[in-house]
Amino acid sequence: MSQTSLKHKKKNEPGMRYSKESLDAEKRKDSDKTGARLSTQGSQELPLHNTDSRGYVVRNQWSRTSRSPSTGAPSVDEPRSRNTAIKAPNSSTTSRTSSASPSQHETSPPPQTSEKSSIQQTPQNRPITQLESQPPTPPETEPNSRRTSAKMYTGSDPWAHRENREPRDLQLRDYAYSCDSREGMPKTREYPRTPPTEWKPYAQRRLQYGTSVDMEPEYISDGPQQRQRQQTEEDEVDEAYWTSVSMLYEKIPSCARPRPPKPKHAITIAVSSRALFNMVDDRKIYEEEGLEKYMEYQLTNENVILTPGPAFRFVKALQHVNSRLRDLYPDEQDLFDIVLMTNNHAQVGVRLINSVNHYGLLIDRFCLTGGKSPIGYLKAYLTNLYLSADSEKVQEAIKEGIASATMYAGAKDMAYCDTQLRVAFDGDAVLFSDESEHIAKDHGLDKFFQHETLFENKPLAQGPLKSFLEDLGKLQKKFYAKDERLLCPIRTYLVTARSAASSGARVLKTLRRWGLEIDEALFLAGAPKGPILVKIRPHIFFDDQMFHIESAQKFGTITAHVPYGIAQKRN
Repeated sequence: MSQTSLKHKKKNEPGMRYSKESLDAEKRKDSDKTGARLSTQGSQELPLHNTDSRGYVVRNQWSRTSRSPSTGAPSVDEPRSRNTAIKAPNSSTTSRTSSASPSQHETSPPPQTSEKSSIQQTPQNRPITQLESQPPTPPETEPNSRRTSAKMYTGSDPWAHRENREPRDLQLRDYAYSCDSREGMPKTREYPRTPPTEWKPYAQRRLQYGTSVDMEPEYISDGPQQRQRQQTEEDEVDEAYWTSVSMLYEKIPSCARPRPPKPKHAITIAVSSRALFNMVDDRKIYEEEGLEKYMEYQLTNENVILTPGPAFRFVKALQHVNSRLRDLYPDEQDLFDIVLMTNNHAQVGVRLINSVNHYGLLIDRFCLTGGKSPIGYLKAYLTNLYLSADSEKVQEAIKEGIASATMYAGAKDMAYCDTQLRVAFDGDAVLFSDESEHIAKDHGLDKFFQHETLFENKPLAQGPLKSFLEDLGKLQKKFYAKDERLLCPIRTYLVTARSAASSGARVLKTLRRWGLEIDEALFLAGAPKGPILVKIRPHIFFDDQMFHIESAQKFGTITAHVPYGIAQKRN
């Protein structure tokens, strides 16, 4: 083995230390023997690298933040200290190092002029700390040295990785900032905002997290106490909140609008929008221009109050009866409940609500079917009486067994009583069945009179409006129980074309058998009903024949046609 290889072997031993003078002497001996000079690329001299006390090359890169992203872990040839800087060892060592890692020459610092200048750049008196002793990251080494370099890197300072990473993040941030400046963007960067989350009370949020949370032993005992303390604080906050709310509502004057009765106890009167309000012009727009124009017209005029229709005064009288009943029985549930039931679209509901509130009508339940027939909802609403301006829908309701009538307004205005509900009924095919009508139409009046005299003690079968008369009689008895018979706000009338002498007894005995009382019975024996109805001034008059309806209309009476019985087939 040659002397030169023995010297290199001694240098690579980890326990050996050489002083500066011994290394200089060996370098001079090697240069005298070989006569060679370190050179690279022609006549240019190879720059002498700084080495440590073991002869390893020390780079003049003191910044730990200049690590390239492509560099790997530090290798064995990395310097351990930057305390001293000496010249390179012999030429053979330098050449072997350069051939082993050709990229080392590319990343090495510029050539230094002299050994003295390199020594002056390295502060001798500066104390060596743990961070300063960390070597900079060398370039990629051969695969045989990767295990050793990875092992050495594992034992490095854990904060060094963070220090090496932060400058790169700063560079990327500065680059993005400069790009924004070139594009004319504002210098202030906008970061995405966290979307708001739904507010939930603490008791509900607490259920989202499990109870088996790993906690320190010293905090386990404080968990229940802390939860109890938080629950107490929440209870105090809730109590203070509801106290403030109750004080606020105490200052607000009480609402005069009573609550609607429960449907199972109430007498439900379903009224269509065309029966409650005058919508003749609106109907023309629908028939002539179509549904879309009708909807547009209603939306444009939703703040325009509708004028009263044929059932308007009847509904107002029903509300007066409810008011009187509440005065006598504060907890009364047997009241009239008005339901606005129409096939209008829901968009029209705003105008209907505005009109209802304008007139002070106590109508809380609406049914807007959007073009479909509302008859299917009548039983669901427990309807006792259905009033509409559409005769076809009334006939559908009659077939379903629901008391119904088509409303018609009077030809002229007439004064109505505001303190008493007045309801007038025809007899046959309205309160009673159409049995007697069949005999009169098929066999004449003489046979009719004989039949009624023969069956005087036999009650007549019930008609479609008999149930509504029963409801009125039930409410009347509540007033009678309070000695309010003369001041009762409900008054009923029987206005019939029958003759009292020949056929009137059977009618009265039938009402008595039913347990119903009629306040006034008017037997006209075929005379017109219009003049009599003017004296009565009923809020509504029910009849099954249209010529009686038309006669009453001429005198200004509000009428309701009941499409039931044999008279409808003949007409």
